[in-house]
Amino acid sequence: MIRVSQLKIDIKQSKDELKSLVAKKLKINESDIQEFRIFKESTDARRGTITFVYTVDITVPNEAKLLAKNVTNVIKTPNLSYNMPDSCAQPPAKRPVVIGFGPAGMYAALLLAQCGYQPIVLERGGCVDERANTIENFWQNGVLDPESNVQFGEGGAGTFSDGKLTTRVKDLRGRKVLEELVKAGAPDDILYVSHPHVGTDLLRGIIKRIREEIIRLGGDVRFHTKVDDFIIQDNQIQGVVTSEKEIIESHDVILAIGHSARDTFEKLYERQIAMMSKPFAVGARIEHPQSVIDKAQYKEFAGHERLGAAEYRLTHQASNGRGVYTFCMCPGGFVVPSSSEPNMVVTNGMSEHARAEQNANSAVLVQVDVRDFGSDHPLAGIALQRDLETRAFELGGSNYRAPVQRVADFLANRPTTKVGTVKPSYHVGATPANLHALFPKDICDALKEGLLAFDKKLAGFAMDDAVLTAVESRSSSPVRITRDDESLQSTTVAGLYPAGEGAGFAGGIVSSAIDGLKAAEKLIEHFAGRL
Repeated sequence: MIRVSQLKIDIKQSKDELKSLVAKKLKINESDIQEFRIFKESTDARRGTITFVYTVDITVPNEAKLLAKNVTNVIKTPNLSYNMPDSCAQPPAKRPVVIGFGPAGMYAALLLAQCGYQPIVLERGGCVDERANTIENFWQNGVLDPESNVQFGEGGAGTFSDGKLTTRVKDLRGRKVLEELVKAGAPDDILYVSHPHVGTDLLRGIIKRIREEIIRLGGDVRFHTKVDDFIIQDNQIQGVVTSEKEIIESHDVILAIGHSARDTFEKLYERQIAMMSKPFAVGARIEHPQSVIDKAQYKEFAGHERLGAAEYRLTHQASNGRGVYTFCMCPGGFVVPSSSEPNMVVTNGMSEHARAEQNANSAVLVQVDVRDFGSDHPLAGIALQRDLETRAFELGGSNYRAPVQRVADFLANRPTTKVGTVKPSYHVGATPANLHALFPKDICDALKEGLLAFDKKLAGFAMDDAVLTAVESRSSSPVRITRDDESLQSTTVAGLYPAGEGAGFAGGIVSSAIDGLKAAEKLIEHFAGRL
C-alpha cells in the first residue's frame, strides 16, 4: 500500500472528499484507487479556523511507479503488524499465573492464551457486571466494598474512566492493543483518531468479550481471588497463596497489580521483593461547564457536530520548582468517588462514549517526591496518599462526601460556603470546604500558580465558580517494583514479572497494556529457553 499524509480539509468539507484529494495529489483517476482507509485523523484549531489533517493508506496499480515519482508526503506504507511470539508445542506443566486483570494483566493473559499457554488469572475484585453494582451501591448509598470498587475488579481502574487510549509510548504493540479492542467491539475510529477514547459504557462490554476470548483459548479467569502471599525458594517464584488458602504452583508469575493494591505491596515488601518509592502527583479534580472549554478551544465553531466535546492538556513549572499539570481530562463527564479503603476519599474522572454530560473535569496535579514523603522507605508514598485521603474524608464530613471549593475561594484562601453556577458532579455528595486545610502550603502555592497560568492558556480555566473536588491521589503508582531491563523479571525473584501501572512501569490504559504484552513475550521467551 501507499501512505499519503498531510491531506487537509476544512470543517465545511466532508471526509468523502479525501479520495479525490488523493487522486489529484498523485495525478491518477479516482477509480484507480482500489482500497482506501484512514490511518490517522487529527484536528488543528490553532489559526482561528478548524482544519482536519489526514494520513491515508491506498492500494493502486503500479505502486512502485508512483513511489518512484517521489511525491512529497507519499511513501510506501510501513508494516505495523504485530509479530506474534512463537507458540509452544505444549504449555508449561505449571501454568503461568497473571495477578490482576487491569489492562496489563488482561493483555498479558490474552497473549499467553493466544500462544497456547493457558494462563490462570487471579483478580481480587468482581467481574464487570457485579462490580458495576457494588460501585453503584457506594455512589448512591455510601457503602464501600473494599475488594470490588472503582480501583479493583475486571478491567482495572480504567474501566470506570474516560476510556482514554492516548499514549506517548512509541511502540508497535500499541496497534495490537487497539486492534484487539476493535475485535471486541470498540468503534473502528480508535485506530486512527488522534485522541481515541471508548467511554466507560462501551468498555464494560469490550472487556467481557476479551475475558471470554481468553477462556475460549484455555485460560482461566478467577474473580474474588486475591493473592495473599508469594511462595519463594532460592530466589525463584514457586507459586502463590490465594485468599481462599489455595496454593497455585507456578514458576512464571506476571505481577500486574494496580497502584491501589496497597496490601499486596506490603506483602511484597515483607517477602523482600525489591522495590522503591517513586515520585507521583496529588491535587484535585477541577470542573467547568463543558461549553466554556468548547468555546475556549473552538471559538465560533464550538458545538459543531463534527468536533464533539473539547479537550485540553496543560502544564506549568511553578516558581517553587514543582511541576503542575492537568491529567486524565474527561470531556462531558463527571467526577467519580474512587475510594478503595474505608474512611478515605479518593476522586477520579469518568466519561461515557458520547461525552454528553454538562461538566468537563480534569485532575490538576502537583508533583510530590521524597521531600514530601518524610522517608526513603519504599512505601512512604503510600503513607502520604493515605494521610491525604483520610484528611479529605474528615474534611468532607466523615461520610464519603468530598470536600469542594470554588476556584475563587481557593485562590483567596477562604472557605467556600456555597457553590455557584458550576455544580459538583461527585455522586456521593460534596461538602464546601477550604482545601488549604488539606494540602501543605508548598502544594497549595504551586496549585494556585498553576491555575492562574492555565487561565492564560485556556480562557476561563480559573473562572470564579469552577469547582475543585479533592483529593486526587491515585494518578500513578507511588511504588516501582524493580526489574531487570532485559528479562523484565524482578531483580530479586526469578520468574516474577512486575508489569503495568501498579508496578511503576506505565501510565494509562494503552501503555499498561503494552507493558503487559512485553511481560508475556519475555515469559514465553524464558519458558522456551527452559525446554
